[in-house]
Amino acid sequence: MSAIELDNVTKRFGDVTALENCDLDVREGEIYGFLGPNGAGKSTTINILLDFIRPTGGTAQVLGHDTQAESQQIRERVGVLPEGFDVYNRLTGRQHLEFAINSKNAGDDDPDALAERVGIPDAIDRKAGGYSKGMAQRLVLGMALVGQPDLLILDEPSTGLDPNGAREMREIIRAERDRGATVFFSSHILGQVDAVCDRVGILRGGELVAEDTVEGLRDATSAEATLVVEVDRLPDGVLDEVRALPSVSEASAEGTTIRASCDDSAKTKVLGTIEDSGATVEDFSTEDASLEELFASYTNDNPDQSTGQNGGADRQAGEQEEVRT
Repeated sequence: MSAIELDNVTKRFGDVTALENCDLDVREGEIYGFLGPNGAGKSTTINILLDFIRPTGGTAQVLGHDTQAESQQIRERVGVLPEGFDVYNRLTGRQHLEFAINSKNAGDDDPDALAERVGIPDAIDRKAGGYSKGMAQRLVLGMALVGQPDLLILDEPSTGLDPNGAREMREIIRAERDRGATVFFSSHILGQVDAVCDRVGILRGGELVAEDTVEGLRDATSAEATLVVEVDRLPDGVLDEVRALPSVSEASAEGTTIRASCDDSAKTKVLGTIEDSGATVEDFSTEDASLEELFASYTNDNPDQSTGQNGGADRQAGEQEEVRT
């Protein structure tokens, strides 16, 4: 059974289309990264899954339940870390966690153990109004973990975290997957997604334009790899000769290291050109296209298309207005 399933979902805010005929299938037990530029419809999708807003057309299911008819059953089994959350300034971290435990009837959960797990054991009895952004992020993650939910929905979970905090977040996400939970999270920090996700979906202009493993996306796109060549010396004019080769988009050098962006068909020609220039190739390797490059290849080829009818800023404003109302 799918943990999340969208079937032909469309959402319009007046004359702005936030999602258009969107199909999405997140498998049980996987970590799914949900990517897209600002205004692409990521927050709208999450709000539909949680029944905070209703789709204009299509259907959405979470853990086999219809999001509109069975939203209570869904919320009993889902943990959520929303973007733009607020903590209660006058309540301590312990009181926040106890509230979540009582709300989910998770009486066996221990607030101290949860605080330890998310890295705020020393702050659990302090008022949350004095927490930093990162500490508040950890607290709300702890609340999301209450009751061992079957599905975690995390919207920009690394916001406010330092590198150590982001690493600990990834460890928690993997641990939740390992115990059988599904993790669905949106993020603009692509390195976080690349490091932890089983599959990735890329949303552009309200449409899911790509969905695969990161390696699968590399194979399916024209994003170039980088050939890194170590030479004994750098002859004059060799970079110009490499740049002039077909299928080479860029070449640069630092010391005796030459880097050439090219497709597979050009690698042998690059090495031959370097040797013909009088240099000796001492070593070479290939760096795959980064997730950032893959993301750009799916979202930047036609900016106007990716912003729908009235642009990403208008779409994002429409999303925020809908949530407020």
